[in-house]
Amino acid sequence: MIGTTRATATSGAIALTVDPGRAWQLEEIRVHLSAAGGAGNLTATFDANAGAAYDAVVLTQDMTAITDLVYAPERPIVFESGDRLVIAWANASDRTYGVEVKHGAV
Repeated sequence: MIGTTRATATSGAIALTVDPGRAWQLEEIRVHLSAAGGAGNLTATFDANAGAAYDAVVLTQDMTAITDLVYAPERPIVFESGDRLVIAWANASDRTYGVEVKHGAV
Protein backbone atom coordinates (compact mmCIF):
# COMPACT_ATOMS: atom_id res chain seq x y z
CA MET A 1 0.00 0.00 0.00
CA ILE A 2 1.38 3.39 -1.01
CA GLY A 3 0.65 6.46 1.10
CA THR A 4 1.27 10.08 0.21
CA THR A 5 2.27 13.01 2.39
CA ARG A 6 1.80 16.44 0.78
CA ALA A 7 2.59 20.09 1.40
CA THR A 8 1.75 23.16 -0.67
CA ALA A 9 1.98 26.93 -0.23
CA THR A 10 2.19 30.11 -2.29
CA SER A 11 5.23 31.39 -0.37
CA GLY A 12 7.56 30.59 2.49
CA ALA A 13 9.93 27.79 3.26
CA ILE A 14 9.37 24.11 2.63
CA ALA A 15 9.43 22.35 5.99
CA LEU A 16 7.77 18.97 5.58
CA THR A 17 8.15 16.09 8.02
CA VAL A 18 7.03 12.63 6.96
CA ASP A 19 6.24 10.21 9.79
CA PRO A 20 3.48 7.69 9.01
CA GLY A 21 3.66 6.30 12.56
CA ARG A 22 4.84 2.84 11.54
CA ALA A 23 7.76 1.18 9.77
CA TRP A 24 7.78 2.42 6.17
CA GLN A 25 9.87 2.83 3.05
CA LEU A 26 10.53 5.88 0.89
CA GLU A 27 9.37 5.32 -2.68
CA GLU A 28 9.55 8.80 -4.26
CA ILE A 29 9.84 12.55 -3.63
CA ARG A 30 8.25 15.01 -6.07
CA VAL A 31 8.60 18.81 -5.97
CA HIS A 32 7.00 21.30 -8.34
CA LEU A 33 7.70 25.06 -8.28
CA SER A 34 5.78 27.82 -10.07
CA ALA A 35 9.08 29.08 -11.58
CA ALA A 36 12.77 28.24 -11.35
CA GLY A 37 13.57 28.23 -7.70
CA GLY A 38 16.37 30.61 -6.90
CA ALA A 39 19.37 30.04 -4.70
CA GLY A 40 19.62 27.36 -2.08
CA ASN A 41 19.61 23.62 -1.65
CA LEU A 42 16.57 21.50 -0.98
CA THR A 43 17.46 18.69 1.41
CA ALA A 44 15.76 15.47 2.44
CA THR A 45 17.17 14.11 5.68
CA PHE A 46 16.68 10.74 7.38
CA ASP A 47 15.95 11.73 11.02
CA ALA A 48 16.55 8.54 12.97
CA ASN A 49 14.54 7.78 16.07
CA ALA A 50 17.70 6.10 17.42
CA GLY A 51 19.42 9.51 17.65
CA ALA A 52 21.44 12.07 15.71
CA ALA A 53 24.38 9.69 15.27
CA TYR A 54 22.20 7.79 12.76
CA ASP A 55 20.78 10.77 10.83
CA ALA A 56 21.75 11.00 7.16
CA VAL A 57 21.11 13.33 4.24
CA VAL A 58 19.25 11.33 1.58
CA LEU A 59 19.08 14.07 -1.07
CA THR A 60 20.59 17.50 -1.70
CA GLN A 61 19.48 19.47 -4.77
CA ASP A 62 20.45 23.00 -5.82
CA MET A 63 17.10 24.55 -6.80
CA THR A 64 18.51 27.49 -8.82
CA ALA A 65 17.31 26.25 -12.24
CA ILE A 66 14.74 23.67 -11.11
CA THR A 67 10.97 23.78 -11.53
CA ASP A 68 10.33 20.03 -11.28
CA LEU A 69 12.22 17.49 -9.22
CA VAL A 70 11.46 13.77 -9.03
CA TYR A 71 13.68 11.61 -6.83
CA ALA A 72 13.18 7.86 -6.67
CA PRO A 73 15.88 5.90 -4.88
CA GLU A 74 17.25 2.88 -6.76
CA ARG A 75 15.96 0.78 -3.88
CA PRO A 76 13.39 1.88 -1.30
CA ILE A 77 14.91 3.42 1.82
CA VAL A 78 13.55 1.68 4.93
CA PHE A 79 12.51 3.67 8.01
CA GLU A 80 11.70 2.10 11.36
CA SER A 81 8.69 3.25 13.34
CA GLY A 82 9.61 6.66 14.79
CA ASP A 83 12.11 7.51 12.04
CA ARG A 84 11.19 10.60 10.02
CA LEU A 85 12.05 12.17 6.68
CA VAL A 86 12.52 15.94 6.88
CA ILE A 87 12.37 17.97 3.65
CA ALA A 88 13.59 21.56 3.86
CA TRP A 89 14.22 24.47 1.51
CA ALA A 90 14.34 28.21 2.28
CA ASN A 91 12.35 29.27 -0.83
CA ALA A 92 13.76 32.80 -0.56
CA SER A 93 12.11 33.76 -3.88
CA ASP A 94 8.67 32.78 -2.53
CA ARG A 95 7.74 30.34 -5.29
CA THR A 96 4.44 28.52 -5.09
CA TYR A 97 5.27 24.87 -4.43
CA GLY A 98 3.80 21.44 -4.15
CA VAL A 99 5.66 18.56 -2.50
CA GLU A 100 4.58 14.92 -2.51
CA VAL A 101 6.32 12.07 -0.74
CA LYS A 102 5.24 8.55 -1.68
CA HIS A 103 5.80 5.94 1.03
CA GLY A 104 4.91 2.31 1.38
CA ALA A 105 4.57 -0.32 4.08
CA VAL A 106 7.60 -2.46 4.84
